[in-house]
Amino acid sequence: MAGAPARYLVFFQYFGTRYSGVTETKSDQALVGVQNYLERAAQQLKPSAPIKFHISSRTDSGVHALANAAHLDIQRPPGKAAFTAQQLVQGLNHHLRPEPIRTYIYRLLLGCAHHSQIPVFERDLCWAPAGGPLDIPAMREAAQFLLGTHDFSSFRSLRAEAAAQSPVRTLLQLQLQPGPGFLDHHYLHRGLEFWEVKVKGKSFLYRQVRRMVGALVAVGRHRMAPGQLRELLELRDPRALPPHATAPPEGLFLQRVEYSPADLTSPSGPAEEELCGLSRKEIRTPTTEIIN
Repeated sequence: MAGAPARYLVFFQYFGTRYSGVTETKSDQALVGVQNYLERAAQQLKPSAPIKFHISSRTDSGVHALANAAHLDIQRPPGKAAFTAQQLVQGLNHHLRPEPIRTYIYRLLLGCAHHSQIPVFERDLCWAPAGGPLDIPAMREAAQFLLGTHDFSSFRSLRAEAAAQSPVRTLLQLQLQPGPGFLDHHYLHRGLEFWEVKVKGKSFLYRQVRRMVGALVAVGRHRMAPGQLRELLELRDPRALPPHATAPPEGLFLQRVEYSPADLTSPSGPAEEELCGLSRKEIRTPTTEIIN
């Protein structure tokens, strides 16, 4: 027979930019509440009844908190002792741990009038857009509009399953820089130039990077002004970017995945393993932490 639920008072902090506020919202909104993330993390502790956070102070969209408070009741399965305060903090923080940062590189080859001019060792490893040289300064200007936290609906796939995923993402870096070829010194006399679009963030929507690169190339071809990229972003409509504007997959490379030291630390014992699990596929948020 199950025992009485244990009640806990927790204090937590969050960076509010990516949230609609602290209180729970519908999960299909572009920005959801901090409470959504807290309760999703709490369910990973395998309670025998759903956990509800009763939050003491409401904050609005974009507002940060150094120490908000909430109480929650946790009912554990029969035979399981109530969590200690330390176990609860460790368990929740594990599932609220920051996501790893991913860096992608998209390789562009400029100077090819025809596909046949792509060097043999570079075929299927880059994109050589037709139509002459690209306006790199204009592309760099346009890239600035995509940095930061936005609803990237205009740059996500039209695939039906993508609609259930929040389109809000944070772009930490979007940089255009000259890049090397695999046999760089052999290409210089042929007037070929390699450029790399470097993109960094904690998570991306399906085909987001390729669609952003395609839009930047459209700016470089003067088919779109830099400011139009901001307008495209603000439309929040995946149909606003034509399907043919998506950059091909050949030039895209995942360069690195950076984990925090805490992500690389294994659980220290059976109690923590029971709380946290060992899966790296848990749902996590990069901006919320239980502090007490």
